[in-house]
Amino acid sequence: MKIFLLEDNKTLNETIKLKFEKNDHKVYAFLDGKDAYENITEGFSCFILDINVPNIDGIRILQKIRKYYEEVPIIIISATVEFEIIKNAYDFGCNDYLKKPFFIDELLIKVNKLCKISKKEISIDKDCAFNFSDGVIKFKDEKVILTKKENLMMNLFLTNINKLVTYENIQNYVWEGEYASLDAIRTLIKRLRRKLPKQYIYASSNSGYFFNSEEG
Repeated sequence: MKIFLLEDNKTLNETIKLKFEKNDHKVYAFLDGKDAYENITEGFSCFILDINVPNIDGIRILQKIRKYYEEVPIIIISATVEFEIIKNAYDFGCNDYLKKPFFIDELLIKVNKLCKISKKEISIDKDCAFNFSDGVIKFKDEKVILTKKENLMMNLFLTNINKLVTYENIQNYVWEGEYASLDAIRTLIKRLRRKLPKQYIYASSNSGYFFNSEEG
């Protein structure tokens, strides 16, 4: 499926793109509203739009999209809680709204649902899985519930399996760009390690962590 993505946070943009492409979608990603505005007529199956982006905001782009596509799903992703902005988004034709920070898998589920594609669970390995809708790690007959930040951390790891997730990535995604001390990040990782049934998380020379889906 061909997906249009407008998100000016480079880390989040790349994370969403990687996750969706791992799920067999083709993502055309934009960081700038003007570039996005000029490329909406290329036959997309779904649009994902941030509102506050450089040059041309997501609401204007939403309005233009609806001139070309009456039925194609549009999902707004934004940190704004202003009622009028959210109301305008729905009035101009968005199908769903997702407030930041959110789970990448929640966005994937929304896209799949709007486009009539179903998927509920992420497999970590043959023994372990993560159920986003329940926020639960499943290991054989056991279930462990994660907190919100643990959930966000798992989403970031599972989008970047066997790849370095830097402290900056964690701060941008789990803490939504707000300052997080190394102690706070290490404490979160320590809690998550205790809840996982195996050793999946490995530190990398004080630069971040790897999540290895194979047994350690």
